Amino acid sequence: MAPVEIDAFKALLTDQGQALLAELREFKPGEELALATRLRKEHPAELVTAAIGQAHLRQRARAKFGTDADAMYFTPNGVEQATRRSVAEWRAGRFAALGVRRLADLCCGIGGDAIALARAGVHVLAVDRDPLTCAVATANAAALGLTDLVEVREADVTEVDVAGYDAVFTDPARRTARGRVFDPEAYSPPLSWAVEAARRTPYGALKVAPGIPHELVPEGAEAEWVSDHGEVKEAVLWFGTGATAPHRATLLPGPHSLTGGHLPDPEAGPVGRYLYEPDGAVIRAHQVAEVAEQVGGRLIDPRIAYVTSDRLVRTPYAHAYELTDVLPYNVKKLKALLKERRVGTVVIKKRGVSVTPEELRKQLRPSGPNELTVILARTDHGPLMMLGQPAGAAM
Repeated sequence: MAPVEIDAFKALLTDQGQALLAELREFKPGEELALATRLRKEHPAELVTAAIGQAHLRQRARAKFGTDADAMYFTPNGVEQATRRSVAEWRAGRFAALGVRRLADLCCGIGGDAIALARAGVHVLAVDRDPLTCAVATANAAALGLTDLVEVREADVTEVDVAGYDAVFTDPARRTARGRVFDPEAYSPPLSWAVEAARRTPYGALKVAPGIPHELVPEGAEAEWVSDHGEVKEAVLWFGTGATAPHRATLLPGPHSLTGGHLPDPEAGPVGRYLYEPDGAVIRAHQVAEVAEQVGGRLIDPRIAYVTSDRLVRTPYAHAYELTDVLPYNVKKLKALLKERRVGTVVIKKRGVSVTPEELRKQLRPSGPNELTVILARTDHGPLMMLGQPAGAAM
């Protein structure tokens, strides 16, 4: 990292830099040119550029860090790759519940996980090899009053001695200048090294891509998939937890954790009155069978993760829909039904069919005051269209 970038960042920590950041807290997109022109009459141009860039990053980071973002510092990669606050807090809580008091956070980035761990009472050694990233992580710990609990060290994580720590958490880089990395051995550091590091302490955790094949999960590890508000955010391999089930799906907020992975695939059968759409974390963890058992249901097709049942059962692990129509998929017929029912708002969901919801919506041209959910799915009997409404309000 060029020293000039670190100098520009450190300038933001001065009284002048802080005053600029405070002034830019609520600026709106499109105001940059006028703001920069005015501010450069009173402040160095380099400082104004750095402050406006940081203000942009803080606004982007609010989606992950909430109000903390207004006090924190970021790099472009840091905003993109940092763990969402809710997810980091869940993981920190798991570590704390295991009795972890000292943890080595390897590949710490801008410190999102270190912050959550410190707030859970864990002393953290946060390690990264990039000088600017380390400077940002140090500033974040100070900004949030956590300096006594977070030590930031600039180093190669493969050379860090973790003896004496209760746990290791590693978040390998899964992107390069060319884009996302899919081969776990191409992570930096590689998956095999990170697994070994996780086993050097009583407890360990290792973040991996949510799409990691199950056969790559090491023996003895607990694989956890985490979703936040229905969107799968990450997968983590845990070591030393004593888990008896190999897979866990955790849904936030809640939290709701479903363990399992032992049940056989449920049978497929006819579509009933209710359709259940399992959360993405449940699907990634191969726990659709657990959801089917909860609701007394069956699959609509052996290859599709939609569960159907004739009764409505409360479960946080799937969204339920009450169906009014189950028909062979036909755009002309669907368009006629929407017109007949005066449907203007259509939520389109699909699995296993080559349909683009945006393009289908254009073909349907819905118009009217009513709403409808249309679920398209492949089955052994041809593609189906299932019409209905979310059943959550009745649960």
